[in-house]
Amino acid sequence: MGIEKYMNDINANNIIEVKNLVKEFKGLRAVDDITFSVKENEIFGFLGPNGAGKTTTINIICTLLSKTSGEVTLGGYNVARERNKIRNCIGMVFQDPSLDDRLTALENLYFHGLLYNIPRSALKERSEEVLKMVNLSSRKNNLVMTYSGGMKRRLEIARGLLHYPKILFLDEPTLGLDPQTRNKIWDYIIKLKKSKNITIFLTSHYMEETEICDRIAIIDEGKIIALDSPDNLKNTIGGDIITILSEENVKLKKYIKEITGSDVHDAKEGEIRFEIKDSSSFIPKFIKNSPVKILSISARKPTLNDVFLDLTGREIREENASARDNLRMRMMRRMRH
Repeated sequence: MGIEKYMNDINANNIIEVKNLVKEFKGLRAVDDITFSVKENEIFGFLGPNGAGKTTTINIICTLLSKTSGEVTLGGYNVARERNKIRNCIGMVFQDPSLDDRLTALENLYFHGLLYNIPRSALKERSEEVLKMVNLSSRKNNLVMTYSGGMKRRLEIARGLLHYPKILFLDEPTLGLDPQTRNKIWDYIIKLKKSKNITIFLTSHYMEETEICDRIAIIDEGKIIALDSPDNLKNTIGGDIITILSEENVKLKKYIKEITGSDVHDAKEGEIRFEIKDSSSFIPKFIKNSPVKILSISARKPTLNDVFLDLTGREIREENASARDNLRMRMMRRMRH
């Protein structure tokens, strides 16, 4: 998808507009000339591996970091010149925990409300409202240090909603949580979408989680490499995903290329994968005519991880790969050239 698509997407219904945004750190481009927009009342996902530029972009939009060049507006306000106006209409859940463990949930919300100049007459009612929304009313007077990781995340979401923001930013909101707790967090986010007149901008490197988004921008190495709805992105794959474990992958790869014309990728644990339009009719014939012994074979519908692999030639990096490591790798590649 060319950059023209993203440029043409900018219109009066957008609440965020980013044009040719660049952010450099000591000559290295962490954000590399990206353009996109976010529509009002949508869930917009920023998907990519750690170090791809997701958090840097959010920090610039939220006025926490200055840009090197480009234009960014939020709600019609310019991030470089109208920072206070922007901060008044956004809520943010940071990637790293930012609660005070020695305060109760209510005390954390009360302190946040004072920073946003919420009238004291309204603060108690709003606090009770957002705590109920994330199912923490029964623990409102408990110290946050007694909360589980998932409860703390829910409280941070409640805090981000306290001042009725137009946009809620969620930066890796489920990072480090177990799968069951992650699913609960996403349930709350979907409820927000349905019950509140609010735009949600989230980042994640968990591919399956961003399925709830109306649109997704996939970012890698500082560049947006695709932007569309989850279904449209997966439809670019053009068929089912076949995964095979065999006794001789090199010979099998050559054979697959000859009979299908598809590119064959290495997958995890010695497997290989490729795409085919009709797996149900293909698999029986393939097993019968294969020049090598097939140990296992499976077929499934494409995922966003397959989209990323198709676009980059590799799978998304694991969550424990730090942004610093990824930036260092990019710098080394640039030095080699």
